[in-house]
Amino acid sequence: MSDTPGAGRDGNESDESGPSHVVTAFLRNRAAVLLLCRSDSVGTYTGQWGGVSGFAEGRPDEQVLVEIREETGLEPDAVSLVRSGRPVEFEDPTLAREWVVHPYLVDCKTREIDLSEEHDDFEWVPPTELLDAVGDRETVPKLWTAYERVAPTVRSITADDEHGAASLSVRALEVLRDRAGLLVAERARGETTTSTRGDERGPRDPESEWEELAELARRLLEARPSMAVLRNRVNRVMATADGPDAGAPEILEASLSGIDRALAADEDAATNAAECLEGSVATLSRSGTVLDAMRKGDPSRAYVAESRPAREGIDVAERLAETTDSTVTVHTDAAAAHVLATEEVDRVVVGADTVLPDGSVVNKTGTRALSIAADREGTPVSVVAATDKISTREVVNLESGDRAAVYDGDAPIDVLNPTFDVTSADCVTEIVTEHGTLDPTDIDAVAEELRGLEKWRK
Repeated sequence: MSDTPGAGRDGNESDESGPSHVVTAFLRNRAAVLLLCRSDSVGTYTGQWGGVSGFAEGRPDEQVLVEIREETGLEPDAVSLVRSGRPVEFEDPTLAREWVVHPYLVDCKTREIDLSEEHDDFEWVPPTELLDAVGDRETVPKLWTAYERVAPTVRSITADDEHGAASLSVRALEVLRDRAGLLVAERARGETTTSTRGDERGPRDPESEWEELAELARRLLEARPSMAVLRNRVNRVMATADGPDAGAPEILEASLSGIDRALAADEDAATNAAECLEGSVATLSRSGTVLDAMRKGDPSRAYVAESRPAREGIDVAERLAETTDSTVTVHTDAAAAHVLATEEVDRVVVGADTVLPDGSVVNKTGTRALSIAADREGTPVSVVAATDKISTREVVNLESGDRAAVYDGDAPIDVLNPTFDVTSADCVTEIVTEHGTLDPTDIDAVAEELRGLEKWRK
């Protein structure tokens, strides 16, 4: 769009007697967002940086995909809508125009894009670079405000039942990063802060920033208490930043490095696991790390349990069929033991939500049954997980799913819908991490190291 904050085509403007409605999409890949520099071919905000934007010439939810394709070359199957946000309304007095910006957060599978003539440069940056006091780019008006409307939050992490623990742990670090960046910007502008009682304290200082961000970190820890990886990664950020004068700048830096470390650990675990994925393998549920490992290892055949009630195994099977040369077979969860007994399966490979100190594994319901069946048939079981998934606690709170997913009738029937189960260590052959392969008996030593990261809370 040409005459808006991140606009598209000239001549497609809204009626100037009223506000101009536009869409702005923040494309996210590996916790960074895409910024585009507006070229001379657009009518306003030339040389400024923005998201993928365009006039909302109809339904914003449909128009945003059109703008993404036109401005980046990414087709709809290469992106996925995460959420839309409450519109941002403002007036630009220099243009004498009112804008209504409809923000979107969109995940994309690649950073390779084809720029349209509306932009002459692009960069993938942490969203905190949108802040004047943090980044060094002039952005279109209200860009950070639009991003905040769709950014991950404690609430969105709590409610997310589509993504795995590793993905949600990175989202948690994004929440810390974004808030720390905003506090850095507020301190630079000389803004004041208030205490928990509401009284004004004066300009922002390290102590007040640490207090606020520590409280946010605690809320993140409580958001998904069963996810050790989220707990360990948040603890690592706070422990890394902790110091006599630690404040928002230190937590911002630790969050940025923590995100990079987390993404690298998950990738390295997948790479290490790929080396043992030869022949025929069986899996279940939806682990991003396992999916990456299977793509890299490219086994000759993959048996995938459908993973009810959400049937996320179907999505995994489809992705494997589309991106690998493997022959992919889907089966019901109840048939898992039968498949292992009657088909030639060389290895079971699963992810982990949490690995307990004794080497037992918490994962999507069905993992326990699959692993017991594998043990009965003499089939090795490989668990793929970064070491941050090792819990410092002996017990874990297992989450349950919606009752209606199992039974929504009116009969007086009790319903059990456990989301996770626990597989004992004696049914696990190995745990493949970013540091290589660990025996279940090695896990307790790693758990002890991770306990050291919890000291910031004491």
